[in-house]
Amino acid sequence: MNEKLRRPLFEYLLRLGDNVLILGQRLGEWVGHGPALEEEMANANLALDLIGQARLWLTYAGEVEGRGRDEDRLAFLRHQHEFRNVLLVERPNGDYAHTIVRQFFFDAWHCLLLTELKKSADARMAGIAEKSLKEATYHLERSEDWVVRLGDGTEESHGRMLRAVDELWTYTGELFQADAVDHALCEAGIAPDPSGLCEPWQQHVRRVFGEATLPVPGESWMQSGGKQGRHTEALSYLLAEMQFLQRAYPGAQW
Repeated sequence: MNEKLRRPLFEYLLRLGDNVLILGQRLGEWVGHGPALEEEMANANLALDLIGQARLWLTYAGEVEGRGRDEDRLAFLRHQHEFRNVLLVERPNGDYAHTIVRQFFFDAWHCLLLTELKKSADARMAGIAEKSLKEATYHLERSEDWVVRLGDGTEESHGRMLRAVDELWTYTGELFQADAVDHALCEAGIAPDPSGLCEPWQQHVRRVFGEATLPVPGESWMQSGGKQGRHTEALSYLLAEMQFLQRAYPGAQW
């Protein structure tokens, strides 16, 4: 491996793994609280898909780092500032409209990213992306359907969707912001320039929102910092729950 790329690749793999790990944890919080039994099972299955993807990315990250940290150590023994997920996925669930809007924004971006990563010069990354894209495509179909059902549903559901979009829109800009890590891997042909995903993502959102009778927000200031380890307090509460068992019983095996 090119030693100049080792650190950027490790950071990028953490971002890929942390995004799906944290979103999977958020969806898992709906277990026992879903609006319907079918949705309860659907969210649990989505969470398992995402956590399965996280295992692949974090295992590879640990190998690239070369410090003996496996997927479990990276998931359960890092502190908040060491996580590299975007802020969008750590946002609390809120009501079901909020969860669906967050999921749709992520899914639409995730499918675009994985499609590009299938072309990666890194064969391991391309293989994981190809496998993950099959699941992500289904996730997007489901979240699209719910956006339309709730947006073009009752007055109550439409209003809740408007509030969710208004709150979450400012967290979408980070998905397309490039930094030194992105530039290094883009130049090496390993990962795409995230800014190039913005226009197709916006086109997709406009199409689905049109069917859902939801307005697309205009340009606004965007939140950022998650990819560099600057997170909201929401992540600290999530990690306290997610990491409790490992930290309470270090190294325990079942």
